[in-house]
Amino acid sequence: MIGRLRGNILEKQPPLVLLEVGGVGYEVHMPMTCFYELPELQQEATVFTHFVVREDAQLLFGFNSRQERALFRELIKVNGVGPKLALAILSGMSAQQFVTAVEREEIAALVKLPGVGKKTAERLVVEMKDRFKGMHGDLFAADAPFALTSEVQAPAAGNNAEEEAVAALVSLGYKPQEASRMVGKVGRPDADCETLIREALRAAI
Repeated sequence: MIGRLRGNILEKQPPLVLLEVGGVGYEVHMPMTCFYELPELQQEATVFTHFVVREDAQLLFGFNSRQERALFRELIKVNGVGPKLALAILSGMSAQQFVTAVEREEIAALVKLPGVGKKTAERLVVEMKDRFKGMHGDLFAADAPFALTSEVQAPAAGNNAEEEAVAALVSLGYKPQEASRMVGKVGRPDADCETLIREALRAAI
């Protein structure tokens, strides 16, 4: 089991990060709320990982804290929620926002996430609320101090920032037409890819 990686960031293609550790490049899928917090290219980063083995792939999912990874692991235990949907959920909401939505039974907020219908949202509220009660301490308390800020300065915008943002949203589960609409609503010439994704997801909730 690969539980943690520390190395230099070679590539950042939301929501995928290529991390070089000891001469080996690891592709790590990260929720956008974690992706925003990464340092720049060629700088060192430490991510806590969850390793998923399937018949057709071996995937690494990365997080900035143990709490976020623990929340991801609880999410994928919910019936009908796989790693891809859990990644989308934690991209559309920070860990604390999700916990708050569950605690307050905010079904309307949850159904705005890609791949989450009313039944799935209701299941998330019921099952996750019970899971939170079973956790020791205040790890998943709605006021726990592990919410991520998303105001980190990102690199200057590239010519294809909007296309990259749309591609990232599609990989998170949004339909191409919907992703294009979301990015179009927040698009501006000086915005980089990460900013567009962050603002598009924020506007969707």
